[in-house]
Amino acid sequence: MEKHTLSVLVENAPGVLTRVAGLFARRGFNIDSLAVGRTDRDDVSRMTIVVEGDKALIEQVTKQLHKLIDVIKISNITEDEYVDRELVMIKVTAEPSQRVEIMHIAGIFRARVVDLGSKTMSFECTGNGGKINAFEESLRPYGIKELVRTGKIAMLRGSKSVSLSVAQAREAESA
Repeated sequence: MEKHTLSVLVENAPGVLTRVAGLFARRGFNIDSLAVGRTDRDDVSRMTIVVEGDKALIEQVTKQLHKLIDVIKISNITEDEYVDRELVMIKVTAEPSQRVEIMHIAGIFRARVVDLGSKTMSFECTGNGGKINAFEESLRPYGIKELVRTGKIAMLRGSKSVSLSVAQAREAESA
């Protein structure tokens, strides 16, 4: 099964995330990753949803999402060229004798130190999923004490975009 990245523009209103997540739960679809944030418009948010399934399942998910009143636009950007990023923050055990070695690993991945304790170091790192996975695996031998990871966010490359057309923007404003 293939992972699909959906970019979904929704009204920025209370309960929208609950309705979208509820739709996935009711249909038995598993969300692999979900990131939500405001767009250039205060009244519109973008959900980047990664879901695993075949084309028929993605088509079904898309049809169900279109039925939700808060959903403005859905784009399956999987087939297009896009850039994507995730953020991870990792706290590792770091005895003073290991810190140079750990900093060397962090440098390879262009990670930044965000906190330094007497026996720990915390890093932030951004990149695609493969880079984040590799950074995590490189630090695992030192003892990961805590890890938090965002979902994928994605944007189409070049002049293509997932945004509201003029007509959709007017319709959203009048709603």
